[in-house]
Amino acid sequence: MLIGQASDAPQTGAYIKDVTEADFMAEVIEKSMEVPVIVDFWAPWCGPCKTLGPLLEAEVTRAKGRVVMAKVNVDENQMIAGQLRVQSIPTVFGFYKGQPVDAFQGALPQGQIKQFVDKLTALSGDDGGLAEALEAAESMLAEGAHDDAAETFQAIIGEEPENAEAWGGLIRARLAGGDADAADQALSQVPAAIAKSAPVEAARAQIQLARQAASAGPLDDLRAKVEADPADQQARFDYATALHAAGQVEEAIDQLLDAFRRDREWNDGAAKAQLITIFDALKPTDPIAQKGRRRLSSLIFS
Repeated sequence: MLIGQASDAPQTGAYIKDVTEADFMAEVIEKSMEVPVIVDFWAPWCGPCKTLGPLLEAEVTRAKGRVVMAKVNVDENQMIAGQLRVQSIPTVFGFYKGQPVDAFQGALPQGQIKQFVDKLTALSGDDGGLAEALEAAESMLAEGAHDDAAETFQAIIGEEPENAEAWGGLIRARLAGGDADAADQALSQVPAAIAKSAPVEAARAQIQLARQAASAGPLDDLRAKVEADPADQQARFDYATALHAAGQVEEAIDQLLDAFRRDREWNDGAAKAQLITIFDALKPTDPIAQKGRRRLSSLIFS
């Protein structure tokens, strides 16, 4: 167990080492040419160090080798502390390619520690294969293998619990499998830190649209109703819902834009809200979403 480490802290000798002046060059400077290195300056008598240390070690362990940690006892290695102008502890440096690239002093909350570690991890461009796994899962989903996709998304979440892309993918996979309840359940388990992220918001919008589609009326009947009375906003809204359920997304947007143009305040702005839901469900780069947003903005500011 590392000196000063809490008794219940993980055993992580592969990623976390006690470093001295004798091996600082090898374990920090040279090592950082391969992988980012976090250097934790601490002392056995430092209360905040005992709080920070285990939290920092837990995040380094979670990174599974994409970043490593060197613990330097300042009482025993004063020369290194002096060279880096460490004036108070805990002080934490991030080294990459032989140079300090980030630092902070004092005990931080776990969320900020995670951000610090994630920022360093991103420098190396090594995400542990998560990008490839996400791409594979999206391909499975596109090919209709929604169960396999869901399993892969869940595996990614196991590695990175706050991966918004994986959570959004898991929800969409459940939805693609025809199980809106399972999609809702997955949505309810999304960590609060990413609950408002774009991938999760997109998945939430898709759930909402899927539930609307389940109760959409007959397309031909609704079309006839709108043609018989173009001023019937509810009929136009229902027609747009049926169009979207039938996969005619652009046509649904056209009808909702027409409804908004006729009466933007109808039903507490329902047409605009539905448009935003459809746009959110599409990828930000989707040309239909981009065109629809431009047209809606034009109407709003006209």
